Amino acid sequence: MEISKPHAALLSSPGMGHLIPVLELSKRLVTHHDFTVTVFVVSCHMSQAESQVIQSSISPKLFDIVQLPPVDTTHLVDANATVVTHIAVMMREARPAIRSAISSMNPRPTALIVDLFGTESLPIAEEHGLLKYVYIPSNAWFLALTVHVPFLDREVEGEYVDQIEPLRIPGCRAVRPEDVVRMGKEIPTSDGPLTLAAFRDETLLGRFTKTPVYPIGPLTRPLSGSRSELFDWLDKQPSESVIFVSFGSGGSLSYKQMTELAWGLELSQHRFIWVVRPPTKTAADDTFFTAGTASGDDDPSTYLPDGFLTRTKNKGLLVPIWAPQVEVLSHPSVGGFLSHCGWNSTLESVANGVPMIVWPLYSEQKMNSTLLAEELGVAVRPKELPSKKVVGREEIEKMVRQIIEDKEGKNATRARVKELKYSAEKALSKGGSSYNALSRLAQQITDLHATTESEALRAT
Repeated sequence: MEISKPHAALLSSPGMGHLIPVLELSKRLVTHHDFTVTVFVVSCHMSQAESQVIQSSISPKLFDIVQLPPVDTTHLVDANATVVTHIAVMMREARPAIRSAISSMNPRPTALIVDLFGTESLPIAEEHGLLKYVYIPSNAWFLALTVHVPFLDREVEGEYVDQIEPLRIPGCRAVRPEDVVRMGKEIPTSDGPLTLAAFRDETLLGRFTKTPVYPIGPLTRPLSGSRSELFDWLDKQPSESVIFVSFGSGGSLSYKQMTELAWGLELSQHRFIWVVRPPTKTAADDTFFTAGTASGDDDPSTYLPDGFLTRTKNKGLLVPIWAPQVEVLSHPSVGGFLSHCGWNSTLESVANGVPMIVWPLYSEQKMNSTLLAEELGVAVRPKELPSKKVVGREEIEKMVRQIIEDKEGKNATRARVKELKYSAEKALSKGGSSYNALSRLAQQITDLHATTESEALRAT
């Protein structure tokens, strides 16, 4: 009897930032390593963007996608809780459905791969004798913080946000207290050769966790080939002349901040595409699950400055609610990206060699913005966090000009992001570091699968 393909189950928490990486990893396991894959999605409200991403992933059908029943957490989470808290509680409450779904699978998968919010489901993998992994589609700095937080909890007195000095992480840049995100404490219990220096060195994070790390990114969505009117407009614009403005599938701004952004774009006198949605009346966190939904008050003229649409009709294009981001960023006319710097958006921008204006709204986006602007030098950012203070029109105008204008080819930010683009391509190509890392992970799962099946055959 022939041994079947190795089978992996992947678990995604709600939101595009979690769903897209899980789907892209699934595609690679199927197309590059001949796996059978089942993706479990813990759903809540399904936005237009999420629906389109799922539809594009099942046509052609490479793997099964199972949407688990929605979880009602209204009685468990305060209405003012952060996005991180909401998702963490959803994933905790979804465990019975996750356990039931895995128990009913026949044949049983060999491995369970969860995203960062799914780490509390790792014991379910143990119950069924599965290999278990945590997929963190973010940067190594964020991973280092996540692994180190339990030790910071013992060292830091009081709340993190009340600390004055940056928090030290072995082998990494210190983290500002207000940027700390606490989750994924179960990561050291996952299975998985150590490849990142900070995790390998016994004097650094190696003394905190021996969990293997496989750096497999950057994984981004491929072009879909779709066309719409906005591409007809883009085709007519000069090369690298357009700033693309989008805050992800769940990001929105206050009315005051939208007004300043509109004026900043207009004052810059540069071309733009702006994915607009109605301003939020509450904190940015509160709109995460609803921002991608059209509503009755989504006419931009009702919340943008008087005359803005008329004055910018030859310079800008407004797209309501959602735009095909990968296709836009890959267009040669796009020369900059004003983004909330979620990791998907970050990778898509870098993969297309597009420099950024980083505008973090919540969660690990603050760390991402620091990494992009201060460490990698592929972005500019406001002097103060937009989540703390309204960014004025003059500063926005200055940042747009800094990104788009290239005096005599001396735009260092643009040059650095293009270098990073080529590095990413090399890492993912056959024989590259990321390609090889995923191959090692796949081989570990394949070896266990072959052993298990051989034992079962001998038993019969």
